[in-house]
Amino acid sequence: MKVRFWGTRGSIPVSLTADHIRAKLITALSQLQTLPRDMDEVETYVDGLDFAVRGTYGGHSSCVEIEHRNEVFILDMGSGARALGQALLARYGAKQRRTYHVFISHLHWDHIMGLPFFAPAYITSNRIIIHGCHGALEMAFHRQQDAPSFPVDFGSLGAHIEFDVIEPGRRFAIADFSISAMLQRHGGDSYGWRFEQGGKTVVYSTDSEHRVEDVGERAAFTEFFRNADLVIFDAMYSLADAISVKADWGHSSNITGVELCQLANAKKLCLYHHEPAYDDRQIAGVLEETRRFEALTRNGATLEVLSAYDGLELEP
Repeated sequence: MKVRFWGTRGSIPVSLTADHIRAKLITALSQLQTLPRDMDEVETYVDGLDFAVRGTYGGHSSCVEIEHRNEVFILDMGSGARALGQALLARYGAKQRRTYHVFISHLHWDHIMGLPFFAPAYITSNRIIIHGCHGALEMAFHRQQDAPSFPVDFGSLGAHIEFDVIEPGRRFAIADFSISAMLQRHGGDSYGWRFEQGGKTVVYSTDSEHRVEDVGERAAFTEFFRNADLVIFDAMYSLADAISVKADWGHSSNITGVELCQLANAKKLCLYHHEPAYDDRQIAGVLEETRRFEALTRNGATLEVLSAYDGLELEP
């Protein structure tokens, strides 16, 4: 099983500006001790820089791929779905008939906006099954392509597209995966997804607010995350913001993610749905803060903490 991240930002896609790139170049050059003698030394130097300097966490909104054998699952269809679509065509070719299973956390635009730009949706031999727990699932995807919002209407998509409304809490199977969904606290409701296959478990839990005082909710999420190999978690805010100025905004914090994963005995936490106002340096700072908190509160096995970026690939 491979998990690939194609979009990791929350709320709205963002991009690096000229000022951001200039700041990275200045930082990189200011750390240079001696001039590299050849390209090998240049590459070695660049690879040794902090990720926030040499790379970027990216700017696409939510889209994650799970690949296992011949199956491709897509978790949300944010703007990252465009790059995913191009990669799938390069991987499998345009002529091979494919079935893609899409799992939607909720119907806010940043999580569905990528479908009109998803190239496999225009290939008539393809089948796309969109799974979700909202009764308005089909309507939301049709409406975003209605005039005057978009120049290509939904009926112009060539693939055979189906909508499958799922009952949360009910397990179901696709291929050799066992899958279930869980209701989360978010405006208009959001749903987390749990995927189990071959002794491995991946949990996708974005756009979910957690109330510190809600003991029952905490117990339910602990069970949903139980023994997961990888938890992809909405860590958009600091804990202070999540319980004060941004309470009821429908998102969570890095600290809550650590606490839930530790309670659940999860193995790996991937911080996700990054604040669009944060630059790479700030996101890297959140990651370091989270790792320090995990070390201070550890009571047993180490919880590995990562921060998602466009292009990250993991094997749970």
